[in-house]
Amino acid sequence: MTPTRLGLAALATTLVLDQVSKVGLIQGYDLPMREPLVLGPFVTFTGVWNRGISYGLFQQHSELGRWLLAGLSAVAAVALTVWLLRTHKRLLAVSLGLIAGGAIGNAADRLAYGAVFDFVHLHAGSYSWYVFNLADAAIVAGVVGLVYDSLVADGAGVGPSSNANGQAVTGKPD
Repeated sequence: MTPTRLGLAALATTLVLDQVSKVGLIQGYDLPMREPLVLGPFVTFTGVWNRGISYGLFQQHSELGRWLLAGLSAVAAVALTVWLLRTHKRLLAVSLGLIAGGAIGNAADRLAYGAVFDFVHLHAGSYSWYVFNLADAAIVAGVVGLVYDSLVADGAGVGPSSNANGQAVTGKPD
């Protein structure tokens, strides 16, 4: 599979899984009314409406703020998708797809609900992590992929990338 197709598949899969999980928990299970849903000693599903960005930063309580954050997410998703379409590297394409899919998923929440629905709560004893969703997890995984690609994969010869035709590229002249 070409890098572009892999990246677009990551984008689509992220978006679909994110939205299906949110709609299922909001409308199917009715998590906001039945929370918490304890899945294990370290994982609980609980509904949190995030009107800001990552970790609740820059909370927006106005319609203008809602639309500005949704617009910013849309612009970022378009830019990431253009980058995805131009890359010839599989890891980079998948990483960009994960980030763009997550950005679109969270932007869809802002448009539909006025806030992003977060629900995964990880905790151990008195330690509690931020509540997040699948889009957030995909964005983090995509950023890790970008960092790995920029720091390790480019300079260390960690396996071949492929070109637009799916052929292996080793970076060495023929």
